[in-house]
Amino acid sequence: MTEYWRRSGLLGSIVTSLSLWAYADEVIAEIKHQPLDLGPRPSFALMDQAQVELGQLLFYDPILSGNRNISCASCHHPRFGTGDGVSLSLGEGASRLGPKRQADPENLPEQRIPRNAPALWNLGARGMDVMFHDGRLEADPAYGSGIRTPLEGDMVAGFDSALSAQAMFPVLSADEMAGHYGENEVSRAVRLGQLSHPGGAWDLIAGRVADIPEYRQRFDRVLGQGASIQFTDIGNMLAAFIRFEWRADDSPFDRAQMQGEPLLPAAARGQEAFYGAAGCSQCHSGWLQTDNGFHAIAMPQLGPGKAARFEAHARDEGRLRVTGNADDAYRFRTPSLRNVALTAPYGHSGAYATLEAVVRHHLNPLDALMSYDRSQAVLPALQGAIDWAAMDDPAEVQRIASANDLVPVTLSDDEVADLIAFLEALTDSTAAAGRFGVPDAVPSGLPVER
Repeated sequence: MTEYWRRSGLLGSIVTSLSLWAYADEVIAEIKHQPLDLGPRPSFALMDQAQVELGQLLFYDPILSGNRNISCASCHHPRFGTGDGVSLSLGEGASRLGPKRQADPENLPEQRIPRNAPALWNLGARGMDVMFHDGRLEADPAYGSGIRTPLEGDMVAGFDSALSAQAMFPVLSADEMAGHYGENEVSRAVRLGQLSHPGGAWDLIAGRVADIPEYRQRFDRVLGQGASIQFTDIGNMLAAFIRFEWRADDSPFDRAQMQGEPLLPAAARGQEAFYGAAGCSQCHSGWLQTDNGFHAIAMPQLGPGKAARFEAHARDEGRLRVTGNADDAYRFRTPSLRNVALTAPYGHSGAYATLEAVVRHHLNPLDALMSYDRSQAVLPALQGAIDWAAMDDPAEVQRIASANDLVPVTLSDDEVADLIAFLEALTDSTAAAGRFGVPDAVPSGLPVER
């Protein structure tokens, strides 16, 4: 049979055709592996090792909390992708980590933390100057401190970045770290509005740290012998650690873009959809997959909402509460997608427990909002908690829906799977494993959550 094809001259034609097809496949593959136009690579300041080591100890030390029982790591732990693995955290009045966190029946939390604990990946990159889901803290040279915050007149200079300044918020929150009124000197100062004042909450916390010999010695090395330790210094050390520990810029995606190392086929197809038909890159742009802007995507609302104590509603109107601009209602900051496969649950309210679920929400936000499966929420038990007031209010659901910015996108199940494969290719395994990790002990001698 082969001789027949050879004599007829068709064998050579077939071989030539196959060669041309193979060449065409190579050309197509080369085109697909061309680097994307993502703009400048993110850059990170070089960190002084003594500052990083000091920041690591402070990050895991409960000494910064009013009752000395909660650390930064309680809600931002590497075991849970620098989050805490639940939709809405339990802060003061609870113990244990992640989904196993339990409320203390003798000292119940007043409410859940209103928003999902945001991940810390790449917050130390230059240009990442907007913090929190609503952007209520951001670098702004128009302010004397260089940072705009809700504290306004209580804000002080000395924080070296928006990242270091964000450390001041959890320690001032009764629900997060300060404690209930009357429980300790820090919570009392907060309730009396004594924040950055002499002898106020920040001074009390800084004084605790300064009284511990090892911290005193370590601050001497970075500030100078006997220099006064201010809360701003504590924030700066925490930021140094976060910049170093959770820098995530060596994923398969990075290696594909920088070195031409091809992604796995499913991830490559997912990347094509991400930057093409799915439209994800319209908001999740640049190297870190965020425009640092604010968008309304009809995310289901869980929990007590973002409200003052005197307000009775359970709404979270997002950016509106910062700007006062009605057009900002229900808008939230675009999160970076680096290591996103590790950071469930997703959304400002932690409404979705899986990456697939939140991807499908983005494809058709209005349908997803109206058909939301409440079993997706990961909510540790809390007696008397307000969990579903917003979703039980048809008028509020309609307000969330009316603000939606996204248009529906149709993808097949296979295309969704490819998109998820691409998102998983944004994982930097070195950063995920941690560079310093969790310390064995901290200078205060208090327990370290592992």
